[in-house]
Amino acid sequence: MLLKLRPHVKRDLLALLCDKLVSMGVHHCISETDSEVHIGLEKPLSSEVLSDLQTLGCIAEMIPISTPWKLTSKAFKKEKTQITIKGVTIGGPEVIMMAGPCAIESEEQLRSIAKQLSRAKVKVFRGSAFKPRTSPYSFQGMGVEGLRLHKLVQEEHGMLIETEVMDVRDVEIVAEHVDILRIGARNMQNFNLLKEVGGCKKPVILKRGISATVEEWLMSAEYLMAHGNHQVILCERGIRTFENSTRSTLDLSSVAVARQMTHLPIIVDPSHAAGRKDIIPALSKASVAVGADGLLIEVHHLPADAKCDGKQALLPSELEVLSQELDAIAKAMGRSL
Repeated sequence: MLLKLRPHVKRDLLALLCDKLVSMGVHHCISETDSEVHIGLEKPLSSEVLSDLQTLGCIAEMIPISTPWKLTSKAFKKEKTQITIKGVTIGGPEVIMMAGPCAIESEEQLRSIAKQLSRAKVKVFRGSAFKPRTSPYSFQGMGVEGLRLHKLVQEEHGMLIETEVMDVRDVEIVAEHVDILRIGARNMQNFNLLKEVGGCKKPVILKRGISATVEEWLMSAEYLMAHGNHQVILCERGIRTFENSTRSTLDLSSVAVARQMTHLPIIVDPSHAAGRKDIIPALSKASVAVGADGLLIEVHHLPADAKCDGKQALLPSELEVLSQELDAIAKAMGRSL
């Protein structure tokens, strides 16, 4: 169940309501945005208890929701969420292209790639300053210096920029530099990180964990929303199966399934699912056809020299050709690229 509070509820009244819930042994979480305050309850309450809470005069609406994911559910919000960032809307009629290198390597690299991405209708320039790597000896990213370069080059290309955040200690500085934060698959259930990013005012891309169910994915999104961040973009990036011809198995059924369960926008990362560039165009086309709100594609100007995931990176010129093909599919779906 969700309790929607009246606008501008006084702090002492909110505290009194929470004290009552605690005294009754009801676990709860306050989700507070600039315009609304909701309290999510672990379990439904009896009519007697609800009547008692109503006497406080601060509850505007009691929303019965049977699923564990509450704020992410369609029972909470029937219409599809659209997230607008500096004129770019994710979740609207336009399929948003997000592309760039797996890892930020240098200023020259960012400039070279960015110059060519605008021709491919890219609205969001991706690039990670912090890299979670399987091997401790692999390139781990440029850190804060990478963030600085990402922001510096943005002044020239004008695209939105996004990057991965891995550590609760980095959330504040990452949010200072980019337009969109990204939580990677390995951190999908890093609940302390989810709570910290939930307190951030920036939009966040939440990747599905490599072994996570759709419900677990939505519950991680619930953590973000329950802690105040309602600007959540879900990202399918492939799951671990017995198949070894690809890095992961791109589960496009999750896009269709999640669409029935949540109002949040959903994008697809075909690059990490494939782990190889040759099938990225086919997976991208299928993603648009199944209803994805955007694509997150890895691009590098010199894939053979890339410090991270060069085998799954398209050339900027290849992305430009792909974007033209994707535009035709988007139009057939009543959308645009």
